[in-house]
Amino acid sequence: MHRLICKGQFFWILLLAGACAAIPAHAQQATPPQEVPNAQQFPPPMGPPPDKSEQQVLRKMAQERNVNRQEEIVADTNKLLALAKKLRDEVAKSNKDQLSLSVVDTANQIEKLAKTVKERMRDGT
Repeated sequence: MHRLICKGQFFWILLLAGACAAIPAHAQQATPPQEVPNAQQFPPPMGPPPDKSEQQVLRKMAQERNVNRQEEIVADTNKLLALAKKLRDEVAKSNKDQLSLSVVDTANQIEKLAKTVKERMRDGT
């Protein structure tokens, strides 16, 4: 059952073993390790791409949202201006040692409204 390996077969076995050993070593040297992309970097597939009419509808909806957002920002900044004038008048009426609660309340309203406007401008919502 035991067969002797002749010189030709031994040569091919050695050559094949050397090639198999060299392939992984060469592959590790040739290509640097790549980062595995995070799943959050790629949006999930949303089905087939929308056709042109759907794209137009989506674009029109986005434009309407932007117009509404802009109108809300303008209205809120007008409210901010009115509150700032009110605060200026209340501070002018108060004496230097004491502020009324309405001054503090108006300042808080201005702060909240300014934060809302800032978030709308930043987020686009």
